[in-house]
Amino acid sequence: MGYLDTYTATLTKKTATHLLRRATFGPTHSEIVSFTGMTATQAVDLLISNASHRVNPPEPVEMEAGRSDSGQPFMSKPFTDSRAQVYNNYIKYWWIGLMTEQTGYPSVLEKLTAFWQNHFVVAFGSVEDYRMINRYLKFLRANALGSFREMTIGITKDPAMLSYQNGKQNEKEHPNENYGRELQELFTVGQKDFAGNYNYTEQDVKEAARALTGWQVLNEYKTGSTSFDYIFTPSRHDTDNKTFSNFYNNTTITGRSGPTAGDEELADLVTMLFKHPETKKFICRKLYRWYVNPNVTQDIEDQVIIPLADFFASPENNFAIAPVLRRLLSSNIFFETRNIGAILKSPAEFMIGAVRSFDLPVPDMTSEYVAFRIMMEYMSNSMNVLQLNFLNQPTVFGSLPYYQTGFSKNWINGTTLGLRGARTDAFSNPWLEIKPGYLFGPDLLKTLRAIQPNFSDVAGTPAITCEDVLAELSKNLFCTELSQNQKDFLIDNIMMMNNSARTTWVREWNAHRTAPSEWPKQSAVLVRCRALLKHMLRMAEYQLF
Repeated sequence: MGYLDTYTATLTKKTATHLLRRATFGPTHSEIVSFTGMTATQAVDLLISNASHRVNPPEPVEMEAGRSDSGQPFMSKPFTDSRAQVYNNYIKYWWIGLMTEQTGYPSVLEKLTAFWQNHFVVAFGSVEDYRMINRYLKFLRANALGSFREMTIGITKDPAMLSYQNGKQNEKEHPNENYGRELQELFTVGQKDFAGNYNYTEQDVKEAARALTGWQVLNEYKTGSTSFDYIFTPSRHDTDNKTFSNFYNNTTITGRSGPTAGDEELADLVTMLFKHPETKKFICRKLYRWYVNPNVTQDIEDQVIIPLADFFASPENNFAIAPVLRRLLSSNIFFETRNIGAILKSPAEFMIGAVRSFDLPVPDMTSEYVAFRIMMEYMSNSMNVLQLNFLNQPTVFGSLPYYQTGFSKNWINGTTLGLRGARTDAFSNPWLEIKPGYLFGPDLLKTLRAIQPNFSDVAGTPAITCEDVLAELSKNLFCTELSQNQKDFLIDNIMMMNNSARTTWVREWNAHRTAPSEWPKQSAVLVRCRALLKHMLRMAEYQLF
């Protein structure tokens, strides 16, 4: 069977979980159940079609309590520099909330948008205008599954990109090469091909910069302004011809003048870039590394990347993204055993995945805006400490856990592992109050009571066992099945703390069933469950997914 042939086996719990872990930031238990039994084609089609339910979510709102506009959208109000950083944070929280929420419509949209946001990087630290960040993010979400060609054209003129890559300063007398370089190196053809050969020349960078002269941003960071946009100024545009190297078949872009010159030369430039034989492979290689395996061997390059790239650029597909993603996620190679557990969890899969795995509810942003802010602020800050800062990456290459090929040791090290452990410890022994009665972490007693038949009938119904507890708390936590030795260690050495028989648990649990409301917060039952969960989460943080 070919690597890109459709995977025909019915999805098991394991393969359904694998698909959902890779296509989203982590599945809930109910999502795994609903996808088990589907074919790969049915499952991927649903993940793609569900994006339609998420394209137009409510706008970000003011999340500070006690203001006259608390809980209300702020994007339509005049720009205010005094709250620029705060509003940018709210936009980030809004997006993390979309990644985390559980609406019954699991979708590829947010994970794919994160891919594009780490591809077409724009950072708030350089842009500073929260309106532009919001527009940029909404553009990526709206176009994530559409035409890569149209996305490339649109992002080139996007006000946030023009600001971040200095395109707004690119004029005929003083050409700025930043975007002309990144458009080739990072966004389309890639700096080098798979064999390590360069894909363009420095002169190509200069010529691309000349073709892109004349674009500016209107009302950027202007206090009191109610609108902003990109504009093209013909007098700033280089109207001479631009001639490229033999990497582009010595293509000449005819210089234009007048109000449409910018769009016409941009269209010609993108057409030329997309004819480069490496563009289609560069994008497909990045998608493979994002969704399947960061290690691209010669075999994978020949059997997966090249045929997928040919399909991507084919006349019938014409650089449409959704069909390529559909083919990749439903392929034999995606479900191969060697690719299950082949990627180290980024801080996003790590933090968001834990929340979704334990079905922690996300407060409603508009009616519970303070609780929403508290939860998303903690998650955002945690990911930031772990070296992933959505919408504010440190370099044009993106966040370290995403741009480094192979999710390498450069970002996952002794320090970040310790910080990851601190987050799982806080999760297993909750302390952060999201709102009254809701701590950030699973309610372990509620979880176990739900699997105890006839909870209040102590005499007539046997207690759940240590094995039941382990099975419930480890459900969908690990990519590979625990061995019997691991299970025994977790029960006897961690849960029962080396000095208690397993029957002790039954006695303690039945005592809890007899008087559930009288047990103190640090009861023996909770201590054992928290110790078990803490250790399993520590194990899971080292594991691949």
